[in-house]
Amino acid sequence: MPDQSLPKARTPEVTPGQREAASAHEGISRRRLLGTAGATGLVLGTAGAAVGYAAAPSEAAAPLTSLGTDRAMFHGKHQPGITDGLQARGHLVAFDLAAGAGRKEAAALLRRWSETARRLMAGEPSSHDDTDVARDAGPSSLTVTFGFGHSFFARTGLEKQRPTALDPLPEFSSDHLDKNRSNGDLWVQIGANDALVAFHALRAIQQDAGRAAKVRWQMNGFNRSPGATSHPMTARNLMGQVDGTRNPKPSEADFDQRIFVPEKGEPAWMANGSYAVVRRIRMLLDDWEKLSGKAQEDVIGRRKSDGAALSGGDETTAMDLEKTDAEGNLVVPINAHARITRPDQNGGAAMLRRPFSFHDGIDPDGVPDAGLLFICWQADPLRGFVPVQRKLDRGDALSQFIRHESSGLFAVPGGAAEGEYVGQKLLEG
Repeated sequence: MPDQSLPKARTPEVTPGQREAASAHEGISRRRLLGTAGATGLVLGTAGAAVGYAAAPSEAAAPLTSLGTDRAMFHGKHQPGITDGLQARGHLVAFDLAAGAGRKEAAALLRRWSETARRLMAGEPSSHDDTDVARDAGPSSLTVTFGFGHSFFARTGLEKQRPTALDPLPEFSSDHLDKNRSNGDLWVQIGANDALVAFHALRAIQQDAGRAAKVRWQMNGFNRSPGATSHPMTARNLMGQVDGTRNPKPSEADFDQRIFVPEKGEPAWMANGSYAVVRRIRMLLDDWEKLSGKAQEDVIGRRKSDGAALSGGDETTAMDLEKTDAEGNLVVPINAHARITRPDQNGGAAMLRRPFSFHDGIDPDGVPDAGLLFICWQADPLRGFVPVQRKLDRGDALSQFIRHESSGLFAVPGGAAEGEYVGQKLLEG
């Protein structure tokens, strides 16, 4: 029921020019009208009006924006969703094979999934029973990535093909892991720059699972939309910090060596693949936001405004670990997060971080259930994630403001060639 005490919205005065425009657009269907509003974001109204309205300039189909036309390729040396730019919307979902399902059923499932991913990433409908959720949209940088968990190999009789790099991660003192939201036989990462395109892919993947597999857990995340800032910049997390400054870059000579399994690596089916560590990290935002801006910067070791190290310069300026202030104190505190995670402080250990933020409402204690869906990629987690996390475990100033609540490690094989499906070398080798 509307609040009868509110004043009635004043009907705006209509000019002759507006009458002509309205007359020109009589007959535009509701679906066309709403579709145009969604595509352009144009909402018009007057101060005090209860609703806005939108109209297309003509019945001619408007071209997709660059956001809609951007396309990632399914086939390639590596799977999509690893080196691609951060997307505005993401879904992470783990599956367990159904009772009685084995290698044959897994192969058929990966074949279905790969074909669906190929079609959807090209902006096409899925091959059967498409829901039409993304019917009006382009590819929108959609990526779909597939991986195998430790338990997958026993379920399919492929234990001898399980990589040693997939051995379970060690326990860390910051872990408060929910086993029901950790690990899984199969893992799928979906990302897109349009929420409906991402959801459409999620539903198609879930439908394709059929009786072969069931969802173990699902997590939904987001990032800033492309074009939302005045210039391209490193992303921010929910703590307001610039996050990802020291990520390895494909232009670096040793990038492939750090992130991807080599062509002649072991096992052979993982050539050009990578290992994904997935962690749901709760940010204790109520506690964090009580800190002053200066205290927050000391925890991280970087300026909040632009991501520059506290030792000076801009975001890309090398951090001076020895610089002191007038009183002789280290400008970058000894337990600052950015100091501890530096590769040169961890024997060169590096990983490619490609996260999503999440916000799942308020928990029973009345605090935000929000934080980071941390996803990092490396050629070997024992030389990437593990040594860095062990170092953080011993004295990271950030640790009192975060909590690791779920975890997974997945072997992500190389990309599928034309006519192949992801994981074919494993399942049919």
